[in-house]
Amino acid sequence: MPDPNPPVLDFLLTRRSRPGKLLAAPFPTPQDLTPILTAAARTPDHGALEPWRFIVLTGAALPRIADLIADRGPALGKTPEDIDKLAAVYRSAGCVVAVIASPKPSPKIPEIEQTYSAGAVCLALVNAGLAAGWGANWLSGWISHDAEFRTRALDLAEHERIAGFIHLGTEPAAPPERPRPDLSAITSWVSA
Repeated sequence: MPDPNPPVLDFLLTRRSRPGKLLAAPFPTPQDLTPILTAAARTPDHGALEPWRFIVLTGAALPRIADLIADRGPALGKTPEDIDKLAAVYRSAGCVVAVIASPKPSPKIPEIEQTYSAGAVCLALVNAGLAAGWGANWLSGWISHDAEFRTRALDLAEHERIAGFIHLGTEPAAPPERPRPDLSAITSWVSA
């Protein structure tokens, strides 16, 4: 028989990401982040390869990231509005965890499964942050896909990619609920 955990299910049914641009001080400390990162690292990982890692960005690292966004935007064909909007999120941030997809050579575990695991780490990190009482948001966007940005901003290896930037902080107020998917439109039941 199942052993339900109603508070956890209720949390998952009502969880809501908080807009990164609205998160403010106080921000999580290293002591606050340790259990959140520990929870995220418990993500399913076929083969126990740990095909991901964390880079915690605080202090002067965040305006530096914003400056790199402003520097790379024109070369990537982004409008000044797009550049300013994204850079502003990092200028106002106080704690951002970059989740890095870092696939490992494996004869059994395809790279795509390792990439899926890195995405699951991002969601687990957001949920752990929310469960710990912080506002949290998973962002990626156009800058995450630029090889030069990845190298200059985070010194990533050639095979590594940014799975997401998880912004954490204090939310001024809970955001309004948004429309959710129509479960009947996205679910098929197959019994034979």
